[in-house]
Amino acid sequence: MLEGAADTVAALRGHLELLLQERDRLERQIESVLTTITKTERGEELMASEMFNGFDHTQYKEEVEQRWGKEAYAKGDQWWRGMSDDARTAWQEQTRTLMRDWIAAAEAGSAPDSDEAQVLAQRQFDWLAGANGGQDVSYGYFTGLGAMYVADPRFSANYGGEAGAAFVRDAMQVYADRNLA
Repeated sequence: MLEGAADTVAALRGHLELLLQERDRLERQIESVLTTITKTERGEELMASEMFNGFDHTQYKEEVEQRWGKEAYAKGDQWWRGMSDDARTAWQEQTRTLMRDWIAAAEAGSAPDSDEAQVLAQRQFDWLAGANGGQDVSYGYFTGLGAMYVADPRFSANYGGEAGAAFVRDAMQVYADRNLA
């Protein structure tokens, strides 16, 4: 931090400001989680602004730009910021429901080419197509995401672990072969 700084105190003040901003963001996030827990336990209605306070999708900017390009990040960022709190809440609930349904189908032993799995794959396709304000979901994009769900533990956790993610990947592959090839 101090290397090459002509004014050590100014450099430290700048660093301190960044740390204080990060602390404020974390405090908002902690408060948001505590509020969500309390209201959920009491059966009270949550306001979207209470759930999202302190959460920052921009933490993935560099990774998204590296994987899919700056335009992909910019489009997604614009889409997310342009949504109302209610729309964000609805989209996140749709996401949670889809993930739960995938996990249930995998745990029930559904085959990737079963009607149940293919209905879920259609929902996955529609969910992806609706993201970012509507995007083209090509064969390569769809099957590539399926592969990433297995390869990246952050994604496979959403589908109940690696085995669940493999089921999703395989069902997406069947769907793509039937509908996108």
